[in-house]
Amino acid sequence: MAVSPAAEGSRGDRAVLLTVTCLGQFMVLLDNTIVGAALPDMQHRLHTQLTGLQWIVDAYVLLVAMLLLAGGVFADRFGRKRVYLTGVAVFTAASLACSLAPSTGWLIAGRVLQGIGAAALSPASLALLVAAHPVPRERIRAIGLWAGFSGIGLAAGPVAGGVLTEAFGWPAIFLVNLPIGVVLLLAGLRTLQETRNPTAPAIDVPGTALSVVGVGALTYSLIEGGARGWTSPAVLASSTAAVILLAAFVAVEARRRAPMLPLRLFRQRLFTVSNTAMVVVGFALMGSSFFFSQFFVYVQGSSILRAGLQTLPTTLAMVIVSPYAGRLAARYGFRAVVTVGLAVAGPGLLALGTVDADTGYGNVWWRLAVVGIGFALTMSPLTGAAIQAVAPQEGGLASGISSTTRQIGAVLGVAVLGAVVRARQADGASFESGLHSAFVVAGALTLATAVLTGVWLGRSKPAEEPAARHHSAGASPVTNSNDTPAKSS
Repeated sequence: MAVSPAAEGSRGDRAVLLTVTCLGQFMVLLDNTIVGAALPDMQHRLHTQLTGLQWIVDAYVLLVAMLLLAGGVFADRFGRKRVYLTGVAVFTAASLACSLAPSTGWLIAGRVLQGIGAAALSPASLALLVAAHPVPRERIRAIGLWAGFSGIGLAAGPVAGGVLTEAFGWPAIFLVNLPIGVVLLLAGLRTLQETRNPTAPAIDVPGTALSVVGVGALTYSLIEGGARGWTSPAVLASSTAAVILLAAFVAVEARRRAPMLPLRLFRQRLFTVSNTAMVVVGFALMGSSFFFSQFFVYVQGSSILRAGLQTLPTTLAMVIVSPYAGRLAARYGFRAVVTVGLAVAGPGLLALGTVDADTGYGNVWWRLAVVGIGFALTMSPLTGAAIQAVAPQEGGLASGISSTTRQIGAVLGVAVLGAVVRARQADGASFESGLHSAFVVAGALTLATAVLTGVWLGRSKPAEEPAARHHSAGASPVTNSNDTPAKSS
């Protein structure tokens, strides 16, 4: 049967949109792992300590975590194309600023801007993709490609970071975003069609502001506590401020008609346990991987390029195993797959806590792979469990919250495990011994969470209250029949 020119044009437009949105997500995910390979070079050239490296990573992750839900609502309300291209522009400009940063402070400021851009870019890219593929089968394929690009970005980061840093120094890992960003802006302006959700709610400004500042204050106290001392005035003040601000956040969200985080969802045990486990996954995975390149460079004496290659087993294992995690959960249930995943990742982290300067790589790589396999088995099923716990029309919101809790765990993981290393060093232990303690803490917490999910990650009745809002942030979006096209901007 002949295909009409209009249909061919429509397919061509969707192909271009798929390329543009997937490439944007690739850039965001690449930045998650490419920085890790460059941390040793940053420490050397910027003359910074472990605290500075923690801020370089957490400044980005913190803003993504706290603004991801708001970014999805912002895109629905004000136009997905507009928000996507704005996010790309901010991310690209921030990448240039990072590459030119003369000091750690300026680099951290650039990373904050990168986080803001990513929090707009990522949910808007998925929302554009969903709106352009109304047919369920085509939508599933498109989301699969989008997720596949995410995996490629994660896997390419360590290698690209090692190559670029070894050849040109750490600024090059940010300069690589410039050509990608320019291509996305030019192609997006010409080809993307504007869509929005006319029923999207107003932005929860008080909730967003309180969450950013509250978690930021908590992060400050955890990172700086290891450097300044836990009883220093600045650390005590930030800890107190964090408690007050986060309590205010809960109070505000409980009273708002359309909160960014509906607290009623946490009455569902399945929702609460899945998100608690997701925090631990982010904590243990990001907190431990923060030290992978540093271990190979500072403990085993590898070059930066070689260290980037040596960290690959974790990301490659995740890319290979992740596509099967959802299928396994559908067959065996969320509880079984998540618990097995955590029970695999935990011993892998504990095993990393026993490696030292003399351990051959043949006895290290499999430990990294085990960690990647274990966590790959958990993330998709945990998101699926959170979605199952809520009403169907709130699936996008549940997915967005799941992504946010993972990012919050990542922020806390870098802060807390860094504090563990600094505490050991303050007691006279070596950096190597500090890493051993950090990996053991991450592994023990992961195993404890395996017990939690094994006991409590059961079925619960979905929430029956109607959805107050629709979110497009997350891995499993819910389409909205009210989505309407708008004039291209």
